[in-house]
Amino acid sequence: MRPLTIAACFALTLAALSAHAQPQEPAKAPASTPTAPTPTAPAAAPAAAPSPKGNAETGRQLTYTCQGCHGVTGYKNAYPNYHVPKIVGQSPEYLVSALTEYKKGTRKHPTMQAQAQSFSDQDIADIAAFLSSAK
Repeated sequence: MRPLTIAACFALTLAALSAHAQPQEPAKAPASTPTAPTPTAPAAAPAAAPSPKGNAETGRQLTYTCQGCHGVTGYKNAYPNYHVPKIVGQSPEYLVSALTEYKKGTRKHPTMQAQAQSFSDQDIADIAAFLSSAK
């Protein structure tokens, strides 16, 4: 493997980790409103956890390192040699799916797997919100 490629992967991983390690403001709890009691219903199968809602501004900050490969028109990676896809303007569903698959290891690419493993589900939603709305 070429030293420049290793250095680039290392730099991207460090940048992602440092961006992820920055303190974030705690989420504010919504004001509670009184509700009427609801009748007890039969137990249903547990529903899947809802996907977090993405924040495009936070996503813009998290995608800083993505521009190194995905922001260069016509860019081809040195090793292995392939065309780096355009991610700006993709659907949020596609972006969440791809990053989640990289994070789980079901989608293979060493650099992308390292990047995605540093992201929380909220980070992935934020990234998808920004990239899908960016021009």
